[in-house]
Amino acid sequence: MKMKHTLCIMALSALVFSCATNPFTGKKTMALVPNSQLFPTAFSQYSQFLNENKVITGTQDAEMIKRVGQRIAVAAERWLNANGNEGYLNDYKWEYNLVDDATVNAWCMPGGKIVFYTGILPIAENEAGVAAIMGHEVAHALANHGQQRMSAGYLQQGIAVAGNIAIKDENARNAFNQYYGIGSQLGVMLPFSRSHETESDQIGIYLMAIAGYNPDEAAELWKRMKANSGGEAPAEFMSTHPSNDTRIANLTNWAPNAKAEAKKFGVTTFRN
Repeated sequence: MKMKHTLCIMALSALVFSCATNPFTGKKTMALVPNSQLFPTAFSQYSQFLNENKVITGTQDAEMIKRVGQRIAVAAERWLNANGNEGYLNDYKWEYNLVDDATVNAWCMPGGKIVFYTGILPIAENEAGVAAIMGHEVAHALANHGQQRMSAGYLQQGIAVAGNIAIKDENARNAFNQYYGIGSQLGVMLPFSRSHETESDQIGIYLMAIAGYNPDEAAELWKRMKANSGGEAPAEFMSTHPSNDTRIANLTNWAPNAKAEAKKFGVTTFRN
């Protein structure tokens, strides 16, 4: 019983003293891994990735990726500064690279290191489509989702260890391990991941609008993503991502608000 009490106090203390407020969402978020540790690791991994893959330079597509990325980064800084968060991006080191790979994917590491695969460009279809993807991926970094996922993973593992220490009966311990693994994944980790995707969709559509790209294109992009998937996707509750239909509906609803937000920054016409 004393061990259980001690472990609970330690877990609570870790959560209380390792939280940060994200300026994009206003939410308290877990920050068990500080950015001062996370960013250098991400930068190193990014450099290694570039060394091990074919980076495309000097083409129109490569230049477009850099152009869109720079506009999204400027939009993020304008939004942050306007909301009293000057200096939030001081430790970010933006970099935008196009990599020769047929995978339909793009990603942004903590600290602003971005990769687009050539395989996603046909689905992006136009520069506004690239901006919708870029805004979403950049939003993951700005909202510290990588930091939160790592923190949640550590907490999930910590509770599992605590349970195995506290539960002495072998049968009860085996049952705990079985049900905790399934329950924490379906009931906590997957919904946590889906909430990050939804958060990034919303932040991303605002960023693309402030950057001067038509936010209506975000929903159109996901219609093309849905068509590309052939309708094959796991049930939403078993997935790390919201369903395509959920994303399309959300983005359609957010587009007018994104345009209104962009207007605050003097942006009233949009590129497609």
